[in-house]
Amino acid sequence: MPTPPIRQRATGRVTLADVALAAGVSPITVSRALRGERAVAPELVERVQAAAAKLGYVPDPAARALASHRSTHVAVLIPMLSNELFVTLLEAVQTSMRRAGYQTLIGVTHYDPGEEEQLLREQLMHRPAGLLVTGFDHTEATQALMARSGVPCVHLMENSPDEGVYSVGFSQSDAGADLTRHLIARGKRRIAFAAVQMDPRTLQRQAGWRAVMQAEGLFDPTLEWMNPAPSSMALGGLMFGQIMGQTPPIDAIFFCNDDLAQGALLAANRMQVAVPQRVAIVGFNDLRGSDLMLPPLTTVHTPLDRIGEEGAAMLLKLMRHEAVPERCIDVGYTVVVRQST
Repeated sequence: MPTPPIRQRATGRVTLADVALAAGVSPITVSRALRGERAVAPELVERVQAAAAKLGYVPDPAARALASHRSTHVAVLIPMLSNELFVTLLEAVQTSMRRAGYQTLIGVTHYDPGEEEQLLREQLMHRPAGLLVTGFDHTEATQALMARSGVPCVHLMENSPDEGVYSVGFSQSDAGADLTRHLIARGKRRIAFAAVQMDPRTLQRQAGWRAVMQAEGLFDPTLEWMNPAPSSMALGGLMFGQIMGQTPPIDAIFFCNDDLAQGALLAANRMQVAVPQRVAIVGFNDLRGSDLMLPPLTTVHTPLDRIGEEGAAMLLKLMRHEAVPERCIDVGYTVVVRQST
């Protein structure tokens, strides 16, 4: 029997009605068959699936959400995709969400609160079931949008004790302080802090470094090296050369991210600067390859996989209206001591 002519939408998209016409069944039967409902006879399921495959039918999640009043996607806002840190976090979130039947709608904010606000407005138009955001650096308008939307929201990478706020992260400032104490215990006194991008978490690490340096009577504003450019190995090498020209001499450098520290170690090898004898170098986040550097890099290990998994699990509970026993989960961190100090 020839296939009936298909009346496509103006967009060219094959509709549920088209599949129903081709299979010789009702649209509701097509919907039930494709959802795998047991009430549909096996021969009808086979016929519907064959028609859908022949026509190239792809379900419209937006239409399904409107019909069922249940969205099947979660909006995720992260600062960068070029940073391995957030790629690892996103993979953990996406794996957890897919297992639960949800898809992720990703927005990249480029560390710009204004851009984050615009992305949130766009994503809320798609009626997400839940929202995962990075940190707490939001505009007043963004905070109002999240509050008024009624969409469950979990904050990642940082924690907040505020009532009604759900978060999974760790204390960036405590981690920065502990790494600085490690350098001081190694006998270092002129400890530079090298930072880029100036995002809130970097500034929190700086605050931890500064608090310890001040408490030990070692703080000097000239030890702070701040650059608004994006983090990269190339920039780390450049900053290393600049810092090593400082007087009095620097005997340790706390880089705010591992890629900067990795670039610094490569530059030290080129410049024949002994690490850690002449200068100790530390990073943050324990990114891939840090343990393979020469010498291996001392850093702070942050459990990015667990942050993503715990954040997704918490959001799933909120979306299902289940009890959340712990609103604020502190996953902790570990100072990983290697040969660069």
